[in-house]
Amino acid sequence: MGQTVILNRQGNTALIEIDNPPVNALSQSVRAGLIEALDQAEADPAIEMIALLGKGKVFIAGADIKEFGKPPQSPILPDVISRLENSPKPVIAILHGVALGGGLEVALGCHYRVAFNDIRLGLPEVKLGLLPGAGGTQRLPRLTGLATAAEWITKGIAVDAATALAEGLIDEVTDAESGEAVATAITRRWKSDDLRLRKTGELPNPASNAPALEAIRQQLEKQHPNLYSPYRILEALQASCTLPLVEGLRFERDLFFQCMDSPQRAGLIHHFFASKAIGKVPGGEAEIKLIRLVLSGEHSIFNALAHHPLALRSSSSNPGIEVHIRKAADAKEPTTVVVKVVNANTDLTDTTEAFTLLSIPDSSMLELIDHHQQPEVQQALMNVLKTGGFTVIPSKERSLYDTLCASQVNADNPRKALENAALSAAEAGLCYRPADIDVLAIETLAYPQHLGGPHYQATLSK
Repeated sequence: MGQTVILNRQGNTALIEIDNPPVNALSQSVRAGLIEALDQAEADPAIEMIALLGKGKVFIAGADIKEFGKPPQSPILPDVISRLENSPKPVIAILHGVALGGGLEVALGCHYRVAFNDIRLGLPEVKLGLLPGAGGTQRLPRLTGLATAAEWITKGIAVDAATALAEGLIDEVTDAESGEAVATAITRRWKSDDLRLRKTGELPNPASNAPALEAIRQQLEKQHPNLYSPYRILEALQASCTLPLVEGLRFERDLFFQCMDSPQRAGLIHHFFASKAIGKVPGGEAEIKLIRLVLSGEHSIFNALAHHPLALRSSSSNPGIEVHIRKAADAKEPTTVVVKVVNANTDLTDTTEAFTLLSIPDSSMLELIDHHQQPEVQQALMNVLKTGGFTVIPSKERSLYDTLCASQVNADNPRKALENAALSAAEAGLCYRPADIDVLAIETLAYPQHLGGPHYQATLSK
């Protein structure tokens, strides 16, 4: 089993715990470990029940992103879930934190689902241009009904414990002290016949609901006519109403690979990885302690920064950040954040305007421009802004956002103009990563997300 799946025994209950930090992703070692742990638990005559748990803050957050785009390695997830579902011993999923994507599909393969109140459950694969490929479109509607499953899967919705319980996705909500305590209580109830176990795949097919699917289809055609995977999801869900589970799973898998082959999948996954990297400044890994921020200009976040927890000077041993706000003499002056790492005796006038902070209209994003190549300080300042709830894009020398906007003025083909501007901005060194331009254009300039971004598209066509 290696280090990512741990099998312990608690009386006559086997505790199978996934330990693959930070989010217990379903890597090949986890999948193989689950099979091995099941084999051992089923072969032990003293074990009467199996409980599946996730170590740390989550149950399973989904697939391992390191395996995206690579050939699948055995055992594949659908086979692991089938083993769980077909186990001769009861398998209980104890859910906390998140159970998303493949994580929820694993839970669907168990015979009983208990969730803590903090749980978020969903199948968000549509956001990556995919559909659930390990039984999500076939098992979820057997529990919730077709309309609810279609709403959740085509929109990638994550639901809380109360909603999941009301819709039949989970069997109960617990406030126990630990997953181990839940396993003990569930085993005791099962022995006293006070527990209704279900193999999801053996439940009846969901009732057909053509009006519900048609309403979702019409909404998709209105809002996302160019997307590919949502319409394949509807096909898979419709099949769940008539096909036996094995055939439905095969049909779902075929559609999954069609989505995998779609250019949209590549574009959406490019955006996914780009969004993950956006908050990191290359070269800014060294920790810098900000002692003093001098904020000049007019900005709606200045007050928030002045009262930021890091800025509270609670004691002489932990002084925090000293924040000074100076209004601009000229109302048209661009908003600047002047940052200098200084000691307490340095005069406030001894500063330089090293960074410009821009609010991007009609979005929750900020752009932080470094004018003097200080990546460590830029990263430290971005960390302060991000903990205040802001999404921050780092750039260099001058504004990426203004550069991209300028390309749209009087452009006959705005999309092509944006792609050309993205190439020029990257070549001019205004960004740390070309993918930063893609995120900025998608999030603030309505560039189609499924195309990956203007720089991504421009390089594809070269």
